Amino acid sequence: MSLLTTVLLLWGLTLRPATAQFDGTSEAILRLDPQSLLEPWANLTLTCEASFPTKSFQLIMNGWRLHQVNLQKYVLSHQFPLGPITSSNSGLYRCRYGVEPPTTELNELNKWTMLSNLVEVTGTEPLPRPSLSVQPVPWVVPLLGTHLRCHSALRGVTFMLRLEGDDSFLKEITAQDKDQAWFAVYKPGTYSCSYRTHAEGTPSEPSAPVIIKAYTKPPPPILDFFGNYPQVKFQTTLEILACRAPMNVHDFQLRRGERVLNVRGVSPLRDLMIYHLNFTELEDQGPFTCRYRIHRKVEGWSEDSEPVELMWSDETLPAPVLTAEPSSKNLEPGSTVRLRCTAPKDGLRFGLQRQGDIIEDPLIQMLKPAGTEAVFELHDVSTIDSGNYSCVYMEQTPPFSGSAPSKILELLVNGPPPKPKLEALWTGKVPLGHEAKFRCHGHVPKVSMELVREGYRLPFWMSSAMRSTWAELKLPFVGPQHTGNYSCRYTAESPFEFVSGTSDPVELIVEDI
Repeated sequence: MSLLTTVLLLWGLTLRPATAQFDGTSEAILRLDPQSLLEPWANLTLTCEASFPTKSFQLIMNGWRLHQVNLQKYVLSHQFPLGPITSSNSGLYRCRYGVEPPTTELNELNKWTMLSNLVEVTGTEPLPRPSLSVQPVPWVVPLLGTHLRCHSALRGVTFMLRLEGDDSFLKEITAQDKDQAWFAVYKPGTYSCSYRTHAEGTPSEPSAPVIIKAYTKPPPPILDFFGNYPQVKFQTTLEILACRAPMNVHDFQLRRGERVLNVRGVSPLRDLMIYHLNFTELEDQGPFTCRYRIHRKVEGWSEDSEPVELMWSDETLPAPVLTAEPSSKNLEPGSTVRLRCTAPKDGLRFGLQRQGDIIEDPLIQMLKPAGTEAVFELHDVSTIDSGNYSCVYMEQTPPFSGSAPSKILELLVNGPPPKPKLEALWTGKVPLGHEAKFRCHGHVPKVSMELVREGYRLPFWMSSAMRSTWAELKLPFVGPQHTGNYSCRYTAESPFEFVSGTSDPVELIVEDI
């Protein structure tokens, strides 16, 4: 089971959250294997394929009906015969297989892989819709296209790609013994795909549409500090910046204005460049941007990233004075607090720091005011803003000297932790075997959000909200046992530690059997 996935689902096949599931790229693959493509529903077998040998397989229908096999020997696949498709065995299916790690203490988190792809068995025509996805990016630029992948659980079918509004556009690929086809596209527009099992066969339902956009230049990468928050560092230390492109690229550039910097970089992945900046070799603190080039034979560079500015200090200048308006004690939730940092001269850059639990004093705001004071504002404060704050400043001209930090100022906000809001992204009852999506709205970014169910201690799903204040949470394959009340909460990412309140509940009702 992959340990690199970032979301955790505690999946309940009984009336308790029994089995932990990581959702990402499925390690189990479920296929439809009809006796004949001419009549796919006349005699159907479902094949669950594993990526490593196993003795155990589970086939799950409509989110709750479970068929499990425990074999005598290790295999890479197992077939579940369904026979003729009728109302009793039609529905939505997923599978998974057992994991046997080298330990005698197997818990539910380790016993099973991720759920497979979803397979729809209808027994009727038109055939179930395929899925259409884009790799690597949903856009094209001059001379460079992208690829669309049309996938069906049936192997050996003919896939057809269409472009909305262009009746003359039709691409066909017969997949032979495969279950997918790749289409290269160079035009923007709305695409969909379908498939047929034989030349005279009725096409399947079309896939959900995929929109491809056109740009004159590739969109910008993301340039950020290597970690959740920047820090004010000594001039003798290194700062690490990471530039991430939306796809694998040929090379990167780190720039200050229009000047390309000759800075050492390491590229552990083809879509990522990590720069180690030596403060003593920099002429100023930025702002810095980065960009990328997709191919060595293509001259054009991408748009520039959002700028990033650095801050360092040798602590040779007098410490500033930090005060709060209103008083930093007994602040009311929802109010605005102004933190005023005063220095002995003007023309400086100021930074506001908050004491962290692991990293010392992360830098949470930077300002360049015209005078001798910088006013940092904290809006709609809550208990998660309680903490110890300080400020520093540095010169913006050589030799870029900096101050010692101000005295610590403690902010104390009254009241209980703020409660997020949980939104249901469906109406009415959720059909058996379908996905129940939620959206948890918080108050600050850089948090981990959890979906919890009334009466259970462990979360059913987790997702990070790093650049926004909300995240989507879901139950990907619901059965009757998932009917109940759900709430969400969030916790801070390192280096801070806080836990929000729990949202008001949202009721999930799964249709009856």
